Amino acid sequence: MTKPESKPETLAPKLAVIGAGAMASAILEGAFGAGLLRPAEVVVVEPDESRRSAMAARGCAIAQGSTSEAALRALAHGGVVLLATKPQSLVDVARALGASPLFTGVVISILAGARSERVREAFGGSARVVRVMPNTPARIGLGVSAIAMGAGAQAGDDAMALKLFGAVGEVVRVEEAMMDAFTALAGSGPAYIFYLAEAMAQAGVEMGFDPRTADAVARAVHRGSAELLARSPGESAAALRAAVTSKGGTTEAAIQSMERASVREAIVRAIVAARDRGAELSKLA
Repeated sequence: MTKPESKPETLAPKLAVIGAGAMASAILEGAFGAGLLRPAEVVVVEPDESRRSAMAARGCAIAQGSTSEAALRALAHGGVVLLATKPQSLVDVARALGASPLFTGVVISILAGARSERVREAFGGSARVVRVMPNTPARIGLGVSAIAMGAGAQAGDDAMALKLFGAVGEVVRVEEAMMDAFTALAGSGPAYIFYLAEAMAQAGVEMGFDPRTADAVARAVHRGSAELLARSPGESAAALRAAVTSKGGTTEAAIQSMERASVREAIVRAIVAARDRGAELSKLA
């Protein structure tokens, strides 16, 4: 006597993802790996066919149709929206939602520069918005993300965001007014590290190393130094730097050259400039 075939488990969606680019994919992989969600509990809206196929192969549901409205229909039994499109696509999202019922659930927005009031407006004016700014190391589980309660958000609405982004790195809570500053410091921060790595590799080439070796050395220095900093919570970055800087030695010569060139001040000015540009873009959005 043969046993009846079991039917695939059908799960009600808990998360609708609008935009399945690299960051959204990293967040989902973190959630799956941590056991926070199963792929069948995620419904995806993504115009790019290759990304849709990748999400479908992972086991996620793909919203029928290509509009954000389809994702909201899938959340008829409750759930959270992760808005992960490009900021300039917010207008298209609003247009797609124009004829849909008001969405009163939680929207987690990772749109850089898009104020929560604007996101809430795009979803009909009744959504509860939680704003998040992650950074690219989230792709390897080493990110740092800021979470802010936004327009319409109530106590507890950030619960899913805290779990999702905690699965791909560290999380800090901030007021939304500090989001531009966080974006400048942490969102753009990896670029500053990569910029220094470029400069170090260039210096290696100018001193006679071949490009491959110079690049490998620069990468190894950054990896080791970052890990040392992470594993030394009782020592400040300044203390760790001082430990390498012997009086009259090579490191001191390098640091003095940077000080004469006002490198520290230039870095501070650059990060402040990034914050100010973020504020400008927010107004344009």
